[in-house]
Amino acid sequence: MAKKLFFSGIQPTGELHIGNYLGAIQRWVKLVDSGEYEGIMCVVDYHAMTVPYEQATLKQRSLEAATMLMACGISADKALLFIQSYVPQHTELAWVLNCSCMIGELSRMTQFKDKSKDKGESVAVGLFTYPVLMAADILLYKAAYVPVGEDQIQHLELAREIVRRFNSRFGETFPEPQPLIGEAKRIMGLDGESKMSKSMGNTIALSESPESIWKKLAPAKTDERRKKRSDPGVPTDCNVYMSYHRYFSPAEDLAYVDKGCRSAGIGCLECKKLLAKNMEKELGPIRKRYEDLRQHPQKVEAYLNESAEKCRAIAEATMHEVRSKIGVR
Repeated sequence: MAKKLFFSGIQPTGELHIGNYLGAIQRWVKLVDSGEYEGIMCVVDYHAMTVPYEQATLKQRSLEAATMLMACGISADKALLFIQSYVPQHTELAWVLNCSCMIGELSRMTQFKDKSKDKGESVAVGLFTYPVLMAADILLYKAAYVPVGEDQIQHLELAREIVRRFNSRFGETFPEPQPLIGEAKRIMGLDGESKMSKSMGNTIALSESPESIWKKLAPAKTDERRKKRSDPGVPTDCNVYMSYHRYFSPAEDLAYVDKGCRSAGIGCLECKKLLAKNMEKELGPIRKRYEDLRQHPQKVEAYLNESAEKCRAIAEATMHEVRSKIGVR
């Protein structure tokens, strides 16, 4: 039985953090490990250009992101992993798809509205057409599935509309990509007020040492009811419990924390120490593999180059079909 193909990508906008891991990377690993799915994963460096960035460090950050994906469990025997700019057909197809997308559709994209707010006309066109490049990333490989979070569903719906419009005009070419919607893991930052984000400075990087993680966890915001050690709290109103404990701690520890918090049997510091221990159990091996891979960059580059070569072959076959249908070849 043929495996189902999914595509997903991640931006190299800084160190990958536990929000990236819990919200996307962990799921990619589980999908390819299941044996049911074939995965194509991409470090989308062209997407990183839609906002101000440091061109001197873009390549290195892309390599570091790929290295961390490998450390998390993405490997050559399981999936293709490459850097977007290594496959020029991504931008070629994006231009073709731009001609099958309407200004009104892009204007309604929530992410564009958020990122362009109060900027008037001083917004890069690339930010406006970002969802079209995302559609090209997926459709270039005719991926049938896309693991998505809640913030990307609107973009995937646009990709599906572009497919319908293109296929109607030029003949059946692309499948409509279906969302793979799992548990909604909206990981909040350490401040408990906004989504974990590198730009907000509220993250825990996957590569951070246990000491560094504890330094961030110790003062992290908890349930405001717990002003004193003797004050009981409600775990479901605590960001430390909801965003971190739930995903890193086993059931017996969650039960212990829940009971201890509600009865004031444990304090927030004890709760966080247990969390730190459980986080290290999962993140420690990832960090070690990451450091090992950094000592052997040729292994990372060989994987990326081999994957890119395979992806260019797939992409060129798609573009040969597209060029023929749109009338340019």
